[in-house]
Amino acid sequence: MGLLSDPNRRRALLSLLTRLNAPICVLCYFAGVCWFMGLAFEPFTLRTYMSENAMGSTMVEERFPSGERALATGKEFAAHKKRVGGMPVDWLVKTMQARGLEVFTQSFSRTLPFPDENKERYIVKGTNVYGILRAPRAPRTEALVLSAPCSPGDNNNQAVGLLLGLAHYFRSQIFWAKDIIFLVNEHDLIGMQAWLESYHHTNTTGMDWSPLQGRGGSIQAAVSLELSSDVITSLDIVLEGLNGQLPNLDLANLFYAFCQKIGVLCTIQGRLQRNDWDSVSGYSHAVQTMMLMVMKQASGRPWGDHGLFLRYHIEAATVKGINSFRQYKTDITTVGRLLEGMFRKLNNLLERLHQSYFFYLMPSLSHFVSIGYYMPAFGLLAVILLLRALDLWVQLVSPPVITADGVTDTEQQSSPGVLSLLTPLVISHLTGAALYILPTRFQEIAVEHFPVSETEAVVLTAIAVYTAGLALPHNTHRLLSGDGTEQGWKVLKLVAVLYLAVLLGCTALINFSLGFILALTLVPVAAFVTPHVPKTLAAVVLVILSPAFTLLFSVFFFQELQEMPVSFQDGWLLYLSVISQGILDHYLYGSLVYPLIALMVYPCWLLFWNILFWK
Repeated sequence: MGLLSDPNRRRALLSLLTRLNAPICVLCYFAGVCWFMGLAFEPFTLRTYMSENAMGSTMVEERFPSGERALATGKEFAAHKKRVGGMPVDWLVKTMQARGLEVFTQSFSRTLPFPDENKERYIVKGTNVYGILRAPRAPRTEALVLSAPCSPGDNNNQAVGLLLGLAHYFRSQIFWAKDIIFLVNEHDLIGMQAWLESYHHTNTTGMDWSPLQGRGGSIQAAVSLELSSDVITSLDIVLEGLNGQLPNLDLANLFYAFCQKIGVLCTIQGRLQRNDWDSVSGYSHAVQTMMLMVMKQASGRPWGDHGLFLRYHIEAATVKGINSFRQYKTDITTVGRLLEGMFRKLNNLLERLHQSYFFYLMPSLSHFVSIGYYMPAFGLLAVILLLRALDLWVQLVSPPVITADGVTDTEQQSSPGVLSLLTPLVISHLTGAALYILPTRFQEIAVEHFPVSETEAVVLTAIAVYTAGLALPHNTHRLLSGDGTEQGWKVLKLVAVLYLAVLLGCTALINFSLGFILALTLVPVAAFVTPHVPKTLAAVVLVILSPAFTLLFSVFFFQELQEMPVSFQDGWLLYLSVISQGILDHYLYGSLVYPLIALMVYPCWLLFWNILFWK
């Protein structure tokens, strides 16, 4: 405190920070990147452990015996699904009732803002079927959910068969203290969204659904099951939910503990855990696993039906069966026993899962990186913005320069007009509003005048507005107040840098992965752009580091991480598909990534674009 209260020492500190501002910024940037890359090194991570005492031991005896019967039920379900051309509602109702459940159905419909060409649907109508096993030893105020989506074709038939087999087996047990809801939802996430909205009496997406006729207690946890093969080699757990939300870490720990107990190969991001962490290949494997989680979390989309439960503070995960080239095989009976063990432990909960972490990264299932370890990496990038803001502030409040003949430099001294600063701010945000509104509003006009589909019209309109925005804010301050002053661009950059610091900080608190990726590209732009750098080279660098190109690079990088590299042409088509899916996710499920980019990140980037061409 003495350093800041002493005027001489404070002046010396400011002089040091402004004189060494650029080297310190470069050092902080590389330190932040190195810190992040070091998070996957096993000695720097924490071993996973069970924080919830009620789930601390796996000493329960799993006795589920009906794997073959579940497979037979799955085949029967597949036959009825093929015969009716969709969800066999009547057969499911009769089958669940035969297993002693209270069975209800829910119809729903949703008209998409534009056709989803990936799944070839526009007007979606379907029915959810769910059965409730009432708790025999409790007042029925709490519930658990086991769900399986009714997928098109031959996908996920085994999951529905296992769900019905577990319902029959659970019905014969008397130790359940919570209601157990067995849900088969149609049209994957759309059906799940309709069921959750109706269960909690909310409607945030404008979907039409019928009210639920039967309810259980307050849902404590949920597991979504995806199995598409009679025999599996490993079980993969999917954690990433809507807007980057993650379930409580104890849920992943519970899955890992029972996999270890029963002897099932378990993966995260589809990757097995390796023990050679001290080798280059082992470290590279951990980095790739962690980066896959970062990329998925940054997308903001739910990567399974579980992702929509997290919005309602329900801890949920998707368990996905994988049948690969590995020689190790696991039958459906073993998978059923694993789920039985998990639900028996969840049945012991006296309160919601809350003792473990909600913010973490996982380079493997046995190790995790907590928020206290990964936030300094973002902090090192964010401090660059504060250092640049401090440097600009010192330049603005410093006394005017006196020339050799004793005349004050009036250009340096003159303060900018209010309109010259407000104009680029307003127009940049109006451009962002156009990017958010116009693609879905003008799709019909685009289809009438151009030979494109509605989905292509939405994506191409978004790209056109984004590109046109590069010209709209360009030197707009000159329209109202003439040429800009030297202090004008400094004030504008000070506002833009502080705006970006607050924006990235808030984003990182909600979705660290998205905030960190944006910081990697936008912080260099904010730190070093001025009107005095070479225009052509700087403009190319700014475009490469813009949000659109960041998304393009992320698409190719994600494919490389999945070991599925694509050509530039295929990558471009995938890039267009990612844009359309991002817009759809916003309108269907409430994903915030698209409005965040369009309404805040892109306008903020346009401010730096305007500073580059300031005259």
